[in-house]
Amino acid sequence: MRIEELATPCYVIDEAKLKENLRILKGVQEETGCKILLAQKAFSCYATYPLIRQYLAGTTASGLYEARLGHEEMGGETHVFAPAYRPEDMKELTAICDHIIFNSISQLNKYRQMCRGVSVGLRINPECSTQEGHAIYDPCAPGSRLGVTRANFDPACLDIIDGLHFHTLCEQDADDLKRTLDAVEEKFGDCLQKVSWLNMGGGHHITRPGYDIELLKSCIRRMQDTYGVTVYLEPGEAVALNAGLLVTEVMDVVENGIQTLVLDASAACHMPDVLEMPYRPPLMDSGLPGEKAYTYRLSSCTCLAGDIIGDYSFDREIRPGDRLYFMDMAIYSMVKNNTFNGMPLPSIAIMREGGECEVIKTFGYEDFKCRL
Repeated sequence: MRIEELATPCYVIDEAKLKENLRILKGVQEETGCKILLAQKAFSCYATYPLIRQYLAGTTASGLYEARLGHEEMGGETHVFAPAYRPEDMKELTAICDHIIFNSISQLNKYRQMCRGVSVGLRINPECSTQEGHAIYDPCAPGSRLGVTRANFDPACLDIIDGLHFHTLCEQDADDLKRTLDAVEEKFGDCLQKVSWLNMGGGHHITRPGYDIELLKSCIRRMQDTYGVTVYLEPGEAVALNAGLLVTEVMDVVENGIQTLVLDASAACHMPDVLEMPYRPPLMDSGLPGEKAYTYRLSSCTCLAGDIIGDYSFDREIRPGDRLYFMDMAIYSMVKNNTFNGMPLPSIAIMREGGECEVIKTFGYEDFKCRL
């Protein structure tokens, strides 16, 4: 079926755009010798994993369930990092993971004997903040629980670990990576001489137009040539950036000082980052408030007064029954949605390169009920 025939709400993964992103990432791997993993926390639609496996080295996970998903559905290398691990989870993780990365010296010492046959790493905190205005996503913010600072680093752990890991970026360019590497070398350069791999984490917006890929390659080669390490990158957004839509239908138009479109999609339920970050998601064929002839506030049919997506303008009047298409909705959407108010979860479809859409997942009442 075509996209306009899909029942709403529905996430639509754009296969052509996904492939375009994957080709860029594969090119970085081939030209530098680094390994790139899919960070499943951003995108876990495993129906696309056979495709992604043709381009990337494997997956990285934030816990047991993601690790199982990557191991079972994609294969390749399976990596995991969590701020802390449960003993019962470690038994399974050591059986399915190639790399296990610890967040603290105490966790490393607690589980070191269980990790025989697994490559073990430690997350470091280079104490180099490169983000502005998004402290919620800054692992180097003061008081951060994520990663070991140099002051708390025990050199004796270098006899136990195989690699170091840092994750400090969020939707950033390679210049911030370069600045971060300067801090990593300043604080942990002596340690890098004693490990076999360096994982530079995620947050690299590699597939965004204008991203400095040549500088990224230079950063990778710098660490490889200086320290002889294998370099890993763990992008999530970059894999599926701009590769998804959320199709929604206008259910009603209400007036109270501003005309508000009531949609069958919800910020709170279907795109939580809109409220959490917050940000205003891109919407096809729309403009800023007042830019076009008709301005509306977009909201939802939940009971939450603040379930507001944003204000947009259009060239024409919008009526009940019209469809709207939110863009860049493959990432941090399906993995974070919820059924607050009993809101139905959007279906998931893949739009093939010819434009035909295949619905791969639908949800109903039982999906709401089984979680309660």
